[in-house]
Amino acid sequence: MNDAYLYAAVRTPFGRFNGALAAVRPDDLAAAAIRGLLERAPGLDPAEVGEVVWGNANGAGEDNRNVGRMAALLAGMPVTVPATTVNRLCGSGLDAAIAASRTLECGDAEIVLAGGVESMTRAPWVLPKPDRAFPAGDTAAVSTTLGWRLVNPAMPREWTASLGECNEQLRERLDIPRERQDAFAARSHRLAARAWDDGFYDELVLPVAGLTRDEGIRPGTDPAKLAALKPSFRPDGTITAGNASPLSDGASALLLGTAAAADRIGRAPLARIAGRAAHAVAPQEFGYAPVEAAEKALRRAGIGWSDVGAVELNEAFAVQALACTDAWGVDPELVNTRGGAIALGHPLGASGGRLLGTLAAVLRERRARWGVAAICIGVGQALAVVIENVIDGTEVGR
Repeated sequence: MNDAYLYAAVRTPFGRFNGALAAVRPDDLAAAAIRGLLERAPGLDPAEVGEVVWGNANGAGEDNRNVGRMAALLAGMPVTVPATTVNRLCGSGLDAAIAASRTLECGDAEIVLAGGVESMTRAPWVLPKPDRAFPAGDTAAVSTTLGWRLVNPAMPREWTASLGECNEQLRERLDIPRERQDAFAARSHRLAARAWDDGFYDELVLPVAGLTRDEGIRPGTDPAKLAALKPSFRPDGTITAGNASPLSDGASALLLGTAAAADRIGRAPLARIAGRAAHAVAPQEFGYAPVEAAEKALRRAGIGWSDVGAVELNEAFAVQALACTDAWGVDPELVNTRGGAIALGHPLGASGGRLLGTLAAVLRERRARWGVAAICIGVGQALAVVIENVIDGTEVGR
């Protein structure tokens, strides 16, 4: 089987809900990311791309009818390049990268473009169709921005609790105090602001609609300010708007290929996809699911936590990120060193591509060999990918 390599990564800035990207359709956001990615490999003939695999969580509005195909066409890719859209909710973008790597490894293609998009601002309200025509009563519009909607009554009630309530339950079970959550959130903003000031994101992010920088970062955030915020899900709870990821808009794109594709791509690979895994738990326990997903991915890569030089863990909630980091026993200073989703944003389908692109860049910056990207997913799932840093065609440390 072939090895699968990451050759390039790019994303849009992540916009705030109703912010700078609110007027940009999700298929246009995705097309912008695809064009930006292809610009990073100017020698590549787009017709050489064997497949586009795209992640999207909602798909209820302008991102309907296979947004991956729509974005590829809008980006000007040849009509002969096929495309598909995958949906694993928050893990959709990482799932797209995993599917792309499998396509390469089994020989079905030598070059695959992967990524994901979400406009949570433009996610529509939907009206369910009635059981019979012309009902006399009123009906309610349902928001598709985030979380459960049109729930099947056969689902046990504990499974369909809100995402925030599920993480309040996680906080109770593991006794993670609010002070730790607020400190973690403040760190996310501090590190994200510093990363932008240091120029870390300059090559990873392309301007869109006049937005040049992630819109949700608050450099002056500190634990004292966060402590003043009211709980969002329980009167006596600990999760607030300040220690959870915000609603966001954005897209990310990844270029993957085999070793043999390097000449056609016109650049050396950044990292090898070394291990990957999915894991599932009870729906209400989704925040803890990355723990075993990462353990599985590490075993499949043939390494352990002592080998890992960097971790990119999606910060859906500070409590969830702390729970996973604690369970792994990994040095917290290796986790999200350039900020995380609490500061940068979490456009659902785009976050997986952000994680992998950032992870590869951090590994190269540190000349570390192994990295882990992991993400929790609503309804009780998680994904993880292990990558191996590659410089000048050689794995670091060999």
